[in-house]
Amino acid sequence: MIHSTLCPILWRLPHVLPRASHVLLLRTDLYSTKATPTRKPQILAKPIDVGTLTNEIPRHGSQFSELEPVSIIEPVASTKTSKKKKTRDDDWREMTLDVKKLPQYYLMLSKSRLTSLVVMTSMAGYSLAPAPFDLSTLLLCSVGTGLVSCAANATNQFFEVPFDSQMARTRNRVLVKGMLTPLHAVSFAAVCATTGLSILYFGINGLTATLGATNLILYTIVYTPMKRFSILNTWVGAIVGAIPPLMGWASCMDSLGSGAWIMAGILYAWQFPHFNSLSWNLRPEYSRAGYRMMSVTDPGLCRRTTLRYTAGILALSCAAPVLDVTNWWFALESIPLNAYFTYLAWQFHQNSDSGTSRKLFRFSLVHLPILMILMLINKKEWSSKKQGKDGQDGKS
Repeated sequence: MIHSTLCPILWRLPHVLPRASHVLLLRTDLYSTKATPTRKPQILAKPIDVGTLTNEIPRHGSQFSELEPVSIIEPVASTKTSKKKKTRDDDWREMTLDVKKLPQYYLMLSKSRLTSLVVMTSMAGYSLAPAPFDLSTLLLCSVGTGLVSCAANATNQFFEVPFDSQMARTRNRVLVKGMLTPLHAVSFAAVCATTGLSILYFGINGLTATLGATNLILYTIVYTPMKRFSILNTWVGAIVGAIPPLMGWASCMDSLGSGAWIMAGILYAWQFPHFNSLSWNLRPEYSRAGYRMMSVTDPGLCRRTTLRYTAGILALSCAAPVLDVTNWWFALESIPLNAYFTYLAWQFHQNSDSGTSRKLFRFSLVHLPILMILMLINKKEWSSKKQGKDGQDGKS
């Protein structure tokens, strides 16, 4: 039964599609329901005439004889020395250190831009404290904080060499490129940590040194490995970013007041829009390297925390004059800055793409320095001294 069997088989095979000719054949009477007579099987459709083949050989042979022989070109030995084949032992070679570029390597190992931001926030914390200004204490605090930050960043790069090599953003770091040996990097970190903590402890006070040591431990032992198994690393990293202004305040006051916590709270909240917008465009690289970031594992939470903590900066700026850290001018002057920052975070929350995340990240780099400057200009102690001086001038 060709008609009843061929059609279902033809339509069941996914890689065989019926053509129009097939459909026409199925509709005609060409395929009969009667059994066809049996035929003897044929191995070859047409028997081969051996005589024809033998007669063709002389004709083709005469054509082949007319062809000119091809001369064989003998290989000529090359006068150039052949390159030595690279063996496995060649990959294990001793690193040569370029001493002239050593300062540049140390800056790269220390993440100079990040260290500069850490030092700047510690100086802001010192300047905001209500105490007489002492240049030597400020310099000691800045140098000690900077050295501790260098040690933390160098240790971080030492642990993350296998993962940094998988990301375009970090594959050019000194340890990944082999510019410095791991032992050299660890030695540099140890010297920076020892020197920095000694300056903070013996040159300033124990509280500042304790905060510096805590920050170093959180960044190297807690935050760095946590990035590979929990999204809580962002919250731990935010704590690390909030400690430097506490160190600046403690170096000036040997205690922690409301102004220190306000500035630390602003730095803590600022980390989320800054880092979340940065990591959004790096999601493929973070995923390939095995980092568990909010932008990779939970994009919705990444958007919500960005908007939530950006709005928190606006609230903390309004709380500063309430706690007698600044005057009320700071709250008024910071409203447009924080409002626009919140607006960019809202755009990122509603439409998270490369454009909105890039705008938010770039503005975060401008937002923090301007906010710190406004806070220092409207410092409560300075405005109180100015009012007292104006009152004395009026009485006289």
